Amino acid sequence: MLNPAIIIAALFTLLPFLAAALFASRVAGLTEPLPTAARLLGPALLCVPYLLVACSTGGFRWGWLALYALLPVTLSTLMWQAHRVDRDQRGNWRDLLVLAVLGLAVDLRWFEHAWPPHLAVFNKMLLLDAGIYGLLVLRQLDGVGFDLRLRPRDLGIGLRECAFYAPIAIALGLKIGFLRLHPFWPPLPGLTGAFAYTFFFIAVPEELFFRGWVQNLLERRMGARAALLLTSVLFGLAHFNKRSVHFNWRYVLLAAVAGIFYGRAWRQQRRVAASAITHACVDTLWSFWLR
Repeated sequence: MLNPAIIIAALFTLLPFLAAALFASRVAGLTEPLPTAARLLGPALLCVPYLLVACSTGGFRWGWLALYALLPVTLSTLMWQAHRVDRDQRGNWRDLLVLAVLGLAVDLRWFEHAWPPHLAVFNKMLLLDAGIYGLLVLRQLDGVGFDLRLRPRDLGIGLRECAFYAPIAIALGLKIGFLRLHPFWPPLPGLTGAFAYTFFFIAVPEELFFRGWVQNLLERRMGARAALLLTSVLFGLAHFNKRSVHFNWRYVLLAAVAGIFYGRAWRQQRRVAASAITHACVDTLWSFWLR
């Protein structure tokens, strides 16, 4: 059940995400006049949504509060150091460490026990906020393309890559028994709502992480093609435990192939919005007609 505290926590959680997505240049400059200590300690405020939700649902634990206060500060400190020692943005071990922690924490659901089951999305979004602040505001990583002010070109690229991937996914998915056709037409409001939820809370976070951050950084070390392939493999492996208690090789295979087309969509203009459209279209089609 929603209550005022949960609603306030949700707004608090979404504010950094939407501000960075819609006003990236302004957000990056807001912290510049602040003392270094304030810039590094500021992310501790990300514990506030946990405090509000936990106190309102009776699940408060001091350990979880400390985690959501200290982890963002630690990640921000690492990204601030990386910014100082790697001005050319060739990639630094701190980048790898931060991305590994964020990726594994979400994929392995390390911290989801802190939340009621129906509110576990808070964990994903708070970790995303920490990554946005660290990598975009303090690290000032360029070429990410995290801009959700949609352009016609984003839609064109996104739909094109979805059209390229769909026949491959359907043929392969049916062949290996992962997909089953469910021909029906859902109500338009339900379809629209599912696409919007998938776009903002699944596709954009995953595309920002895998394409805007991982593929972006890998390109600087190994070139565009190798980075695309390696990121796609990592994206596939991130789905090993989805819809299964064991290693779900079918999901891994289809997700890895999908990652190639998502990566192509991002790479063309280096915009997360384009790959997120491809991603959201694929997930929406799958959830309604091919699950």
